[in-house]
Amino acid sequence: MSHSKLFKPLQIGNMQVQQRIGMAPLTRLRASDDRIPTPLMKEYYGQRASVPGTLIISEGTFISAASCGGFARAPGIWRDDQIDGWKAITNEVHRNGCFIFCQLFHMGRAGDFETAKKDGYPLVAPSAVGFDGGETPLAMTLEEIQEMIQDFVEAAKNAIRAGFDGVEVHGANGYLLDQFIQDVSNKREDLYGGSIENRSRAVVNVLEAVSKAIGPERVGLRLSPWSTFQGMRVADPVPQFSDIIIKARSLSIAYLHLVESRISGANDYNGHEQLDFAYKLWNSPLLVAGGYTPQEAAELVDERYSQKDIVVLFGRYFISNPDLITRIKRGLQLNQYDRNTFYSPGASGYVDYSCSTE
Repeated sequence: MSHSKLFKPLQIGNMQVQQRIGMAPLTRLRASDDRIPTPLMKEYYGQRASVPGTLIISEGTFISAASCGGFARAPGIWRDDQIDGWKAITNEVHRNGCFIFCQLFHMGRAGDFETAKKDGYPLVAPSAVGFDGGETPLAMTLEEIQEMIQDFVEAAKNAIRAGFDGVEVHGANGYLLDQFIQDVSNKREDLYGGSIENRSRAVVNVLEAVSKAIGPERVGLRLSPWSTFQGMRVADPVPQFSDIIIKARSLSIAYLHLVESRISGANDYNGHEQLDFAYKLWNSPLLVAGGYTPQEAAELVDERYSQKDIVVLFGRYFISNPDLITRIKRGLQLNQYDRNTFYSPGASGYVDYSCSTE
């Protein structure tokens, strides 16, 4: 395995990663109740920056108080105390010779209505369309859409202040920007809906504004064309997502991050659709996530798409193996993860996984 292209350097934006295995964005819910990153989070990210030159994508981070949707103990980046909390984490990651991007997102209709109500913010979405029998969100006004775009910009600036190497715009997994992209959730008939071009507009506007603010070389985009998570999935995703990918390509952003069809949120899914259409459209670095085994990752970069610059992101196995890259390179056995502790508070199942004695 050590001879695989997985262990060859790659230039991504301003970074030269030293291997093509990275850490996927992983919700862990270990921030404080007021959404400040904690010392426990510093320990967690520091452990997973154990191999120099590794790219880490942070957990989903809220761009504003209104974006949280009642999602408890997930971090934000709109206040100075949150920025300071993240700065301790980015300093630790950089001290270990690694890189870290901040994934930015807005819950939209995916939030919890009752908790959001207690927080004093309504749940909003592109249209007044709920999912899975849930309550109906409020349709965003044009003014609110512009405010959301500006919130992404301010959050991106804050991420750079906090020491992140860049930001990942989260346009996947049924969160707000994905809700704009797909016609199952976007029933608008204005500039932001009613056609492929218009449904692409929100995420493209965010990419344009964020790229202008911090530089396109510090910007990535995450998409999940085939995902059914949180009530998503258009009948034929290829035309819609091709339009977004082509427009993102023209902005010269650092990377495109794609989620395989065999993953739905944090769970496995029996999906067999391929990302070939997206691979053909993108000539810059690609990040790919979706339940890969080490052998499957090597086959992807060495055989199936050897001509592409691909980084395979691991999620669940990075949770249980802080030294994952070393284990894969040396063919060592992997620790098994415990789903019961993915989102529970405290150190258990978070910072207590051991490195290999070998």
